Amino acid sequence: MIRVYVMQTCPDCTSAKQLLKDDPRFQLIDIGEQARNLKQFLSLRDNNPAFERVRQRGTIGIPCFVFEDGNIAFSLEKVMQIVKDMPQALPDDQPEDGASCSIDGKGC
Repeated sequence: MIRVYVMQTCPDCTSAKQLLKDDPRFQLIDIGEQARNLKQFLSLRDNNPAFERVRQRGTIGIPCFVFEDGNIAFSLEKVMQIVKDMPQALPDDQPEDGASCSIDGKGC
């Protein structure tokens, strides 16, 4: 899952939130919603070299896309190019085809 740090009042985040809100491959984290979210983002921003140019420009660095392998991106367009071939995850309550061999879904 790709974590996406956004903020409700950020104009650059608005399109990202709209596009990704129903995509289970992304976890939207609003840094203005809870202090815990802000603290988590600031720790990432203050300690990750990917934010060096962001800090030099004096910008915040959102939307921020954090991949499972730790890579970070700041462009929605680049992220969408990367994930276009990634399969959409099934909801937790929906088994994959062939995951059970009984009609009631309880297994073989």
